Amino acid sequence: MLVKRASTVELDWDVRQKSRFDATDSQGRQLGVFLPRGTAVRGGDVLVAEDGSLIKVLAAPQPVLVITHCGEHGTPFDLARAAYHLGNRHVPLELTPTHLKIEPDHVLADLLRAMHLIVREGHEAFEPEGGAYSSHGGHRHAQEPDAGHGPGPAGHGHAHDHGHGGHPHSH
Repeated sequence: MLVKRASTVELDWDVRQKSRFDATDSQGRQLGVFLPRGTAVRGGDVLVAEDGSLIKVLAAPQPVLVITHCGEHGTPFDLARAAYHLGNRHVPLELTPTHLKIEPDHVLADLLRAMHLIVREGHEAFEPEGGAYSSHGGHRHAQEPDAGHGPGPAGHGHAHDHGHGGHPHSH
């Protein structure tokens, strides 16, 4: 499959949630990525360069807080309560059946510990939920600096988000 041979680009959440960013792929190519506002790139997404080459996005490990329930003083339901409170604060939150992940915040860590949850620091990939109004699908195009396409600073173009007419599409 083509994606298996694709170069990769490793990006943390701070970069992946931006609509415009520069990055360097695993082959040393400089990329200028331009996406529609509000679009987040996820680990596993595939960018298509102007020359047609594929670049697979990897979620880079980054500092996170990993939250689990306390087997002695709580129940797994405590994670649902924590997710509710974090959601009310619009905190980017990764949900799994066994734990939650958030970006480091000592105030939130203290709040979660007060709820009898276990909070540990980690260095892991972070893939927060997209939210009720986010959309995700299709593939995106990344502009390579030497492609000489489009307006803007030399070597920077734009990205395209393609729908697939309701038919399944995977990379």
